[in-house]
Amino acid sequence: MLYKIVLLIHLLGILTVNFMIPGKVSVDVNAPTEIEAGDEATIEVDLNKSDVRSFARFQQKLPGGLEPEVVKNGNAEFRFEDQTVKFIWLKLPQQEEITISYKINVNERLKGSFQLEGSFDYIVDNQRRSIDAGSKTISIQPSASMDPEMLVDVSEFKPLAKAPTDKDRLKRVRCIRQVPYQVEGSKEYKVNLLVNKGEKEKFAKIQEEIPEGYQAVEEEGEGAIFTFKNQTAKFLWMNLPSERIFVISYKLVPENNQRGSPDIEGNFSYIENKNTRKIDIVERDVDLSNREEDHLLSIVNAEKTPAITAEGGLMAEDNELREEEKRSTDMGRHDGKVKVEIAEEAKRLFEKNATLTHKLEPQSGVYYRVQIAAGHRPINVERYFDQYDIDKEVRTELHDGWRKYSVGSFSVYKEARDYRVHVWNTTAIDDAFVAAYNNGDRITVQEALMITNHKWYR
Repeated sequence: MLYKIVLLIHLLGILTVNFMIPGKVSVDVNAPTEIEAGDEATIEVDLNKSDVRSFARFQQKLPGGLEPEVVKNGNAEFRFEDQTVKFIWLKLPQQEEITISYKINVNERLKGSFQLEGSFDYIVDNQRRSIDAGSKTISIQPSASMDPEMLVDVSEFKPLAKAPTDKDRLKRVRCIRQVPYQVEGSKEYKVNLLVNKGEKEKFAKIQEEIPEGYQAVEEEGEGAIFTFKNQTAKFLWMNLPSERIFVISYKLVPENNQRGSPDIEGNFSYIENKNTRKIDIVERDVDLSNREEDHLLSIVNAEKTPAITAEGGLMAEDNELREEEKRSTDMGRHDGKVKVEIAEEAKRLFEKNATLTHKLEPQSGVYYRVQIAAGHRPINVERYFDQYDIDKEVRTELHDGWRKYSVGSFSVYKEARDYRVHVWNTTAIDDAFVAAYNNGDRITVQEALMITNHKWYR
């Protein structure tokens, strides 16, 4: 009898182990065998991920001359880096089967054939697994409209140099000052500055040297910290505005009977690849009072002065933004006053942003929320969490030196627990958890359950 019991337990153990083993993960790539140069084709991939829910990545290498465009991302982040198409999941969706697809646009100069190869990589039990996506031979048929002398084998393709498009020009950093003009019925002058930030997002500064006899007063700063000291006007951003192209302005107030348009010199500094770049602000006879986007774009596109690029043509490259903090502590002005520079301005900016946006207001009684993130530095709540498609409003609170971000308000723990699972299953956030409150103060979930006599649900 004892032997039968042991055998039964052993068999149950085997059944349990077999039940826990993930099913077979598979990849099926559907691609055409032939494409005409100058045309496009769709690559479709069917993934059977079984019950895998971890980080995963599907990737395929493309030869030069083929440009991909995502069609169906399957809740993944799509990237194209080093001629490699990548679909990346921080956490795979719940459904077992996933279909992803992308289009490839084939350069009209191409001919020949290439092998389309790739892999699906994922994590199981903290171990990296990889499945070969197979190899597909794709033949590129020459375009009938292309001069045969211009054809090149896909294995040897190198793009021809081409004139920059409007989109290319917009990637270049530019700063244009409208010729200062006198405000009607006043002795004051208006100064408008057009900024095309390109793809820059972080720290930047505009610095204008103002002639003696004028005071500079900010009008529109687009979120910058403005200072005017020692005849120098500055706009300082820790984070640039979200718009790629924008206009800021200030006015010059004459201290005495100043006459004539003031002569101003200035520059725009920003950080690129951990180095400081600086370009001169050019002055043009343009109308920046018209803020229509098409009008501003036409001004940027018409500007022939080359902007700083990573490839060369640097007008200035120094450590000014970094060195100014050091100089502010050991260098004084001729009048004995210490120069107020970046360190102090950055501190004021942080203090300004320290005021919580989307602040979490306290409620009465015991309630629960689902915390989805935490950090020390302020962020743009709407812009940051918009990428996660969260269906509830995100609120912020300061707690234990952290900025904590949470959603929902639930009177019953089970409802909060269920919404936490919903966040896990529908977003890339896999570390959300339930937080408890009593009259606005954080308490442990165990304390909340004891106060309300509710049950614990795992």
